[in-house]
Amino acid sequence: MIALIEKQTGLKAILKFFKKLIASARNEVEPDRTQVRIYLRSEHNISRSQISENALKVLYRLQKEGFAAYLVGGCVRDLLLGREPKDFDVVTNADPEQIKKIFRNCRLIGRRFRLAHVHFGREVIEVATFRGAGEEQNDKQVLNKEGRLLRDNVYGTIEEDVWRRDFTVNALYYNIKDFSVVDYVGGMADHKAATLRLIGDPETRFREDPVRMLRAVRFAVKLGFKLHPDCEKSMHEAAELLSSIPSARLYDETLKLFLSGYALQTFEMLRHYGLFQVLFPATENCLSVEEDGFPRLLLIRALENSDNRIAEGKTVTAYFLLAAFLWEPVQMRAKEKMVRGTVEFMAYQDAANEVISRQIKSTALPRHITMAMREVWSLQPKFNARTGSKPSRLLTHPRFRAGYDFLLLRAETGGADPELAQWWAKYQDANENEQRKMTQPPRKVQGGKSGRKRNYRGNVKDSATGKEA
Repeated sequence: MIALIEKQTGLKAILKFFKKLIASARNEVEPDRTQVRIYLRSEHNISRSQISENALKVLYRLQKEGFAAYLVGGCVRDLLLGREPKDFDVVTNADPEQIKKIFRNCRLIGRRFRLAHVHFGREVIEVATFRGAGEEQNDKQVLNKEGRLLRDNVYGTIEEDVWRRDFTVNALYYNIKDFSVVDYVGGMADHKAATLRLIGDPETRFREDPVRMLRAVRFAVKLGFKLHPDCEKSMHEAAELLSSIPSARLYDETLKLFLSGYALQTFEMLRHYGLFQVLFPATENCLSVEEDGFPRLLLIRALENSDNRIAEGKTVTAYFLLAAFLWEPVQMRAKEKMVRGTVEFMAYQDAANEVISRQIKSTALPRHITMAMREVWSLQPKFNARTGSKPSRLLTHPRFRAGYDFLLLRAETGGADPELAQWWAKYQDANENEQRKMTQPPRKVQGGKSGRKRNYRGNVKDSATGKEA
């Protein structure tokens, strides 16, 4: 019995030693919670007039019910930059069920971490409960074998919540009680220095959620911030971790990356850190083969066009940009098939199917997107037919405009004959009679000025009478 007790005591001592060791290692990267800095209203530029009325309603209602209530994350960051936030996120010490009781217009969502959505017509104010430090894994916090968080419903205090956020500039809290900004991690200093710094050890944080690498790129480009050197180093080393993320989530992140008005810069930065090849492996293979040739020029032009349209307040269709990303892999595969004897139309159709089936393993493109992409691609060889009724039929195709814009993109970057693009530009604006003339087949040249031709015996036959001369 004494031996058993001594053995158990020894095990406890060993466990206690390792816990202290882990805690010591964590303290090296964890924010110093005793160094909290409160920026009074006179020390920052955030005004309630810049905050959504509905967000203010949520904040004041939570405070009235006896709970702490803060704005946090991107909205605070953007307000400090003088930008209009896209949405307003609230954090509180009330748990999701308590939030639901306070707001009748509330709906709870999320499995990985429960969130409350308070609906005001089209506007939704997201309310989250302070997250706990999660230092001890329990039934509410689940990690996979790579260390990635799968479910995280551990609640805590504001001092613990700040540790769970990704970047220091996203961990600033606007306190509705006294209109101050609360900073636990030096976020204000990084904000002023235009630096994007991860909270904690970058390698660990990227392993917890590799999508943070994509967020780092998106925020750096959007805000015009530079990445902290420690963050950069870890991104180069951890890029492959991104392949463990479900393809559906990567598709959502891809839209955020490329449809925010900074597509060209985002593309270059993703390639720099080796992240683009995880999202679009077939495209990266083509780019690496012909770095300065047609594929890169077409992609850059498509990205520039997208950014320009967003800057002008115009809409951008995801399928068109994605069609540009995957066009070169489709074209290369189609050419291989045509060499083996497949007719052009079928070659492009089969190539599109193969490229898309591989791509959805990386980013799960929805069916309505892939259908539209296929139509844009399948129209490209059809633009070569300029006689008879084919041009008029093509003009009525539902995707004609997108297909024509794609033809222009190809012509601008050396992938199609500029004369062909000019012909279609003229054909669209022509009236019915002019269109008919433009699509007439070329007349056959008759042999001889007299209109005579030789028959199979070598005798000359008059083309008017049909008699031998």
